[in-house]
Amino acid sequence: MTEEKVYDCIIIGAGPGGLQAAIYLGRCNRDVLLIDRGGGRTRHARQIQNFLTHKTISGREIVELGIEQAKSFNVRIEKGLVTRVVKKEFFEVYTGERLHLAKFVIVSSGVYDNLPDIENLYKFLGTGLFTCVDCDGYKTTGRKLVVIGNSIKTVHLAFGMKEMYTKDITLVLVFYEPPEEYRAELMEEGITLIKGRPAKILGDEKIEAMELKDGRRIPCEVIMSNFGYKLNDEFLSELNLKRDSEGFKYLVNHVCESSLSGLYIVGPLNQGGDQAIVAAGEGAVAAIDLKKRLLEY
Repeated sequence: MTEEKVYDCIIIGAGPGGLQAAIYLGRCNRDVLLIDRGGGRTRHARQIQNFLTHKTISGREIVELGIEQAKSFNVRIEKGLVTRVVKKEFFEVYTGERLHLAKFVIVSSGVYDNLPDIENLYKFLGTGLFTCVDCDGYKTTGRKLVVIGNSIKTVHLAFGMKEMYTKDITLVLVFYEPPEEYRAELMEEGITLIKGRPAKILGDEKIEAMELKDGRRIPCEVIMSNFGYKLNDEFLSELNLKRDSEGFKYLVNHVCESSLSGLYIVGPLNQGGDQAIVAAGEGAVAAIDLKKRLLEY
């Protein structure tokens, strides 16, 4: 079913970037449709402590307040899963059997963390087990920390955590073998290196230890997981957009426009910082540029 209306802009994803863009465009009295699948990384964040004016706020609060604010400026919000985006005379945005048309599109669909298969992980996710050093590194300050992962990036993370937050660090690598010079540096820094596969987090109200598959237990109070993430971008596969040198993130210009004219990408899908407040700023930048282009459309 095709909706005959042509929106000024369709926004995909109700994260901080998408919602901030929706608020800006709504205040310009533009016809805006925001499509959101529900869930998302921001909504699952229990405590965000680096968002201006909020000492502590949950991701759910940011999203719910943002949706309420966007609606107050007549932004239309629908729950749905975007499956395809195609560019013809207008952008065609598909949600199942429905087709929506727009002059411009802003993508703010976010990413999925690659979480290891560890018993009790979700019990402590966001309170004692974290995945983002910029978001939650501060919460490990002065505490007994285990860093888990399986790459040279995990080793670099352990060094960074030691410099910024805590001296009591155990690095657990599943099977990655760091170069010998890194092993020597870890020893010099007092970071214990253990090879093994995490199996279970122990503790009732708080984390007390992490147990490996072979039964070894590593006492700890907090865990930083470093297994990367996947982009929520399957619906962009037909657009042949330019990506970075690793073929992973999307290349955008200074106003967050992708290599396809009229398609903006904000948040962690582009090469900017992976932070809620950064995504919100990018949403504002994209919306301001889009507002100017609509006046010339």
